[in-house]
Order: sequence, then structure tokens, then C-alpha cells
Amino acid sequence: MSEFWRGLKVSLPVLLGFVPFGLVLGSQAAAKGLSTLDITLMTALNFAGGSEFTVIDLWTWPPTIPLIVALTLLVNSRHILMGAALAPAMRHLPARKVLPALALMCDESWALGLDDARKRGGVLSLPFYVGLSLGLYLSWPSSAAIGSIVGPILGDITRYGFDMAFPAVFLVMLAGMWQGVSAARPWLVSLVVGAATYLAVPGAWYVPAGALSGIAAAYFWAQSND
Repeated sequence: MSEFWRGLKVSLPVLLGFVPFGLVLGSQAAAKGLSTLDITLMTALNFAGGSEFTVIDLWTWPPTIPLIVALTLLVNSRHILMGAALAPAMRHLPARKVLPALALMCDESWALGLDDARKRGGVLSLPFYVGLSLGLYLSWPSSAAIGSIVGPILGDITRYGFDMAFPAVFLVMLAGMWQGVSAARPWLVSLVVGAATYLAVPGAWYVPAGALSGIAAAYFWAQSND
């Protein structure tokens, strides 16, 4: 249990960043006519903030289900690459344990779990990862549900700066994973390509464009160093 509690402790700073971001999502969902139950089920069953904000942006009545499903799959496609990156650290675990654990994976639990595995010689501690992921998972639908309740009362809660929580958490994660300028070159390629695609191409194509270009850049530099 000590590893579980260690993971839960590591999740706390990120969890605090989840709360204001979840409040914003819940508030925006309520403004689009979704109930507290609706937003709670969406965040609990999907657990991927980027695609959930995309859904809320697209939400109309009646909803355009095929478009929403397609963009959700597109935005969440990054999880394929994230799972592949985490897989080597989970080879010592049976599939019956790996698959439920990956169902709790989000950007933050992936980054923190992968960083901890690297410090442990490339082996992921499953109790640590479960404690880390469970803390984040429970905070997300809870904060979104609260946001759906208080949002109509407070009005546009982004004026309080709550929407800055996610970029702040992301920058902290990047700082924790920093391994020098050379290792960061694929990040820069991914950033430039993703930003250019966002400006030039409608929709969420910037997500796979940034991810795939970063992988291609990492492969190119790895081959160059051999």
C-alpha cells in the first residue's frame, strides 16, 4: 500500500490543477444545456479533457453525433502513442492488470508514471500508477459536476483565471521531464507543426499532426545519432 499512497501523494499538485479546469468545463457544459448528471457521466466515462472541451464547443441541439464521435476519436488518438510509450515499462505485468490500468490513463498520469518508471530503471510500479491515476480520475468528474452547479450562479468563471490551470500544470510537467535542449527538439517540432496545423486546418487535426511530427523528428534524430 505504500506505493499506492506514494502515487496518490504525487498526484496531489496536479489534482489541484484539475479542479479549476473541471469547474470551467462543468460551467460551459451547463451553459450549453447539459445537466449535472450529463457532465458527470461524460467526464467519468471518457476521462479526456481535451476531447470533452471539443464536445462542449460543438454541442448543439439536436447534437451532431457522427461529428462529435469522429472528433472525440481524433483528439483522443494521442492515447495510442502514449500507451505505446508506456508499454515497455509494463511488460512485467499481465494483460488483465495492464488494460484496466490504461483505462485510467490521461496526459498527466502518463507523464508522471513514465517519469517515475525511468527513475526505477524502466519498470512501472503498478500500485504507484493506480494511486496516481485514481486520484486524478476521481477529481475530474467531481470538479466538473460542481462546475455545472456553480457555473450558472457565478456566470463566466474564466474571468477568475481558472482556465489558466491546465497550461500551468502542463508547463510543470514539461519542466519535470526536461532532459536538455537536444532531447527537447522533437517537442519543438511537434509544437511548431501542431500550431501551424491549428491555424491552417479546421478541426482537431493539429493533435495527430503535432504527435506524429514529434515522433518522426525523434526517430530522425535517433537514427542520426546511431
